[in-house]
Amino acid sequence: MNSHSADLPATEEPTFSHLPVLPQAVITGLAVRAGGNYLDATVGGGGHSRLILAAAPDIRLTAIDQDEDALNAAKKELADFSEQIKFIRSNFATYQFPAGCFDGILADLGVSSYHLDTPERGFSFRHTASLDMRMDQRQSLTAADVINEWDEAKLADIFFKYGEERLSRRIAKRIVEKRPLHTTTELAEAIALCVPPKYRYGRIHPATRVFQALRIVVNDELKSLETFVEKAPNALVPGGRIVIISFHSLEDRLVKHSLRNSPLLKVLTKKPIIATEEEIAHNPRSRSAKLRIAERVVSG
Repeated sequence: MNSHSADLPATEEPTFSHLPVLPQAVITGLAVRAGGNYLDATVGGGGHSRLILAAAPDIRLTAIDQDEDALNAAKKELADFSEQIKFIRSNFATYQFPAGCFDGILADLGVSSYHLDTPERGFSFRHTASLDMRMDQRQSLTAADVINEWDEAKLADIFFKYGEERLSRRIAKRIVEKRPLHTTTELAEAIALCVPPKYRYGRIHPATRVFQALRIVVNDELKSLETFVEKAPNALVPGGRIVIISFHSLEDRLVKHSLRNSPLLKVLTKKPIIATEEEIAHNPRSRSAKLRIAERVVSG
């Protein structure tokens, strides 16, 4: 559970966490300045946006998210800055980037604690819920469609490719034998039973990698990220910065290569910036966060 909702009374609904990861590195990385124009491409609960808006006077911010719950939460969280913000419901890959417009662009690729703590969204195997996992509830494909309709070879392939799951074939076979599977806990149980007993009770739940793979596939996350990193640099002013925080190796690899290969960017982080022990103790979610920064070059 995230540190924001951990101390809520049990009767309350999960809320979007306003505890942003790597807060200092984000503000420094974006080189936030007075009168600047910024884009938060994954506003979530608004934690990073609040930091940007509070960092200097007269800042303008465009906040986008594909999740309606996220936008509503951010509007509440940032109500005292409402004059300075434009909210847009959009996936960051399909957003129409205005050319040469922003001094800084931020994308935090983490799944919000809200999604994990809201059972009915189906992101977590810790609560029983239908297999949904859609970030944008307007789309039709759900995790249940993938699990119950895709063939065994294709399932094994996505578990291996997007979950880096070594037992992908065995798990896919078991799922096909057991289907239809309707809930998150049914799926997690089917996966756990394929795994040798010594791994069943390890630090990482045996279903973790498969759930990651499903989430990536349902939301087409890597393709969206690729498109975003390709389009975003055009929207920066010369000298403008792009800061991207990723949470697993597939994303980080993609970000690293895309930033390096962009003719419009100069990479400023040789190695990614990671959280200090102190921050991890304060916000456990930051443990796997990796932040990379690049700057728009002044075209000669």
